[in-house]
Amino acid sequence: MERVPDLAAKLVMLLKASSLSRVGLAQEVGVDKSLVGRWANGAIHPGEHNLAKLTTIFRKHFPALTLADWYREREALAHRIGIAERNDQITDVVMSADGPFAKIVATSAPEIAYKTQTYEGFWRTTRPSVVMPGELFHDYGMFRANDKGMIDVVMEGAGLTFTGWMFPMAGNLYVFLFDPVGRTPLIVLMKGVTLPRATSIEGLLLLSALDTQRTPAAVPVVLERLGDLSGDRDADDRRLREIIDTQPEPLFPLGEATLRKCCYRDVGPIAANEGGDLYMMVSRALSQGTTSNGLHG
Repeated sequence: MERVPDLAAKLVMLLKASSLSRVGLAQEVGVDKSLVGRWANGAIHPGEHNLAKLTTIFRKHFPALTLADWYREREALAHRIGIAERNDQITDVVMSADGPFAKIVATSAPEIAYKTQTYEGFWRTTRPSVVMPGELFHDYGMFRANDKGMIDVVMEGAGLTFTGWMFPMAGNLYVFLFDPVGRTPLIVLMKGVTLPRATSIEGLLLLSALDTQRTPAAVPVVLERLGDLSGDRDADDRRLREIIDTQPEPLFPLGEATLRKCCYRDVGPIAANEGGDLYMMVSRALSQGTTSNGLHG
């Protein structure tokens, strides 16, 4: 196999642009994290089989990527898959750096700096199934700041892993995720928490259901805190795997009845006439937090 010129720099660029850690990449490739580190620092070149695996993994984030693209010049590769470099304090590599996404990153930067610790931690989601009426689904995941000044999000449920970013803006939280099976984005809009440490967050999830019609749907979603990060990234990655495997209860459980009431509430003209909501909206009541001295609300 012909060696890829400047592979280490290209690999580092793709890792940054996808917000994928070396540990996460190693897990997906099925190799030790030290091997990914040696690829990234240029000490060793991946074999043909692993280069093909890398292409498949990064194609989840950059659908246009092909095996042949590794042999392009670094700048041509970046242009080919739609990323551009920026040298500012927010992020050095982002998608469409001069487009709408860059404006979202820039607008949210002050609140990310101020509110990251409010939301960092391990979380469980509760959401209704679109294709199985009456069933509640749980995802388990983590919010964590990365070294580019953004908040990474990873959620896993029913064998699917969703990755993306969270942006706090104007008192709300905007989460953009990618569904690797359905090959579509998921968007979550949640009401933020004013207290220093969020314990639960309520929002709305917009998705394409995994039915035969890929039906567009909007459903309520509630997140409950499962724990806090340790500050050791490797330890936190291991803890996340434990949480996904063991599915623990939240630190401040809202209870099954409260979750079902939120997820299956009526909306529309009839509900509005009876004091409910005309449209599906976030009630704010379930976006709660605590202070350092234990005040909860």
